[in-house]
Amino acid sequence: MRACLTLLAFTLLATPLQAQEAAAPSAGAPPRTVLEALRPFYGQLELDHPTAGPPASRDPALALTRIAFGSCHDPEREGMEILERVAADNPDLFIYTGDNVYGDAWSFDATLPELRAAYAALAAAPEFQTLRAQTPMLAVWDDHDYGMNDFGRGFPFKEYAERLFLDFWNVPEDDARRQRAGIYTSRVYGPEGQRTQIILLDTRYFRSDLTPTPERGAEGRERYIPSGADNQDMLGETQWAWLEDQLSVPADLRLVVSSIQVHADGHGWEAWRTLPQERARFYNLLEETGAGGVILMSGDRHSSGIYVREDVIGYPLYEITSSSLNMSFQEENSESGPHRIGDMYAPVNYGVIDVNWAERFVNLQIRDADGRAVRDVAISLEDLAPR
Repeated sequence: MRACLTLLAFTLLATPLQAQEAAAPSAGAPPRTVLEALRPFYGQLELDHPTAGPPASRDPALALTRIAFGSCHDPEREGMEILERVAADNPDLFIYTGDNVYGDAWSFDATLPELRAAYAALAAAPEFQTLRAQTPMLAVWDDHDYGMNDFGRGFPFKEYAERLFLDFWNVPEDDARRQRAGIYTSRVYGPEGQRTQIILLDTRYFRSDLTPTPERGAEGRERYIPSGADNQDMLGETQWAWLEDQLSVPADLRLVVSSIQVHADGHGWEAWRTLPQERARFYNLLEETGAGGVILMSGDRHSSGIYVREDVIGYPLYEITSSSLNMSFQEENSESGPHRIGDMYAPVNYGVIDVNWAERFVNLQIRDADGRAVRDVAISLEDLAPR
């Protein structure tokens, strides 16, 4: 059965997104896409799904003063003690910004055994259990907890990957994510005048193909170059409309989480730069909606940094990238960074956003394995008001 599904997946993998997301065919009609073909199989599948356990709760009426976050996290490797360091910082909220586990579907088995095993390993880790019990969490995925390295909308088992994600993170049955494609969501915390909105984007489920580089490994063109296609898509039309609505929600500070980097132009890995029309659409949406207080958060890169652009909306648009929690591959990263503030920091790290509501400023920090701030930028909230 699984061999047949694998063959079918390869046969239908190139189906356009419009057909992939179309309504189910009429009764008796053959499936038009791999997603349609797999639904009956998944409907009768009875496998235990790993769960993170009950989440710690946070009263949404209370203001957030410290948000920690991180990405690129393999529970089957050494280095899980960084979660103990995060817990010691006592954040109000911890956000997993993607690659929260490494469960790539190398077997191409429709039941995603690698992803289920990776989630089980994270759930069993004592360091994770401690942080989970004391700190409220939010999460989005990136490629390695979505399905395969660098995959977008063409991943054939994405509907089941979404089900595993929602089950692991204990997403309630009445949550909107259980009724729609994609794991994007948002939360609002705090009273008027101290209100933080957190917008978590799904940059995988709907994303169109990237353009491979003709100079693989060349500096700044390592894997991908910007696409010149007319039909670029990062979020899908439904998520774009949802994001526009979210940017009209009253908030004093908006943290927009993208699993991949938005501003970075100094490398040829995955980032919004690979779909330039979509990045321009994102910047234009921020400008047209008049949304104030926006700061971007990202991961993915196995290196960290703080960025700012003053040429895309009516105020400086900052981005903080934290990566990785325990998947660092180098001691330094010297890639060029036209929008970056200072150097990157490549050893293991996590991000912290401290908010001082009394004095109306925000600190963006990259912290090392010992909890020391190795990158630190202070921003006045008044400077994040549309002009």
